[in-house]
Amino acid sequence: MKTALPASFLIALLAVPGWAAGDTSVERMATCQDSWLDWSKADPARMTAFGDGFRADFSPNADGTFFVPKTAKSVAGLRVTQVYPESLGMGVGFSVVVDAPFDTARSNLEKLIGKPLVHCEASDNMRSCELQLGEERTLTLMAEDNAKSTTTLLGCYYYYEK
Repeated sequence: MKTALPASFLIALLAVPGWAAGDTSVERMATCQDSWLDWSKADPARMTAFGDGFRADFSPNADGTFFVPKTAKSVAGLRVTQVYPESLGMGVGFSVVVDAPFDTARSNLEKLIGKPLVHCEASDNMRSCELQLGEERTLTLMAEDNAKSTTTLLGCYYYYEK
């Protein structure tokens, strides 16, 4: 199922200046512990606060396709190099690219969430694993299936068109 992003999320992420103390971390968003989808429905103030903090900590890249950290950030103990706060391809959610090979990222992520990623496959030169955490939350991990690959995408997806 593919859906449009809630306009309130885009406004909160891009239009409101400043920083909110006690903001929810990017790690919690990327690992499905928090959800801008839920906030758009039930807690717009929290979503606005997250957007404020996000803009304080991240800048859009030159063509605006992703964001980069202004200072060192990590998820599951791995350095974040890129953030996709809305969607990636046909997936709607929140994801990050970490500076780690797939197996390292998988191990660190499984330790963080306390559960194994159970649905894993390799095809079309990609490795991926996912764990459905709820009706609208799937934790996803993917990387190029190449021994030289040093980056891995991980994130929480709310809707994904297969």
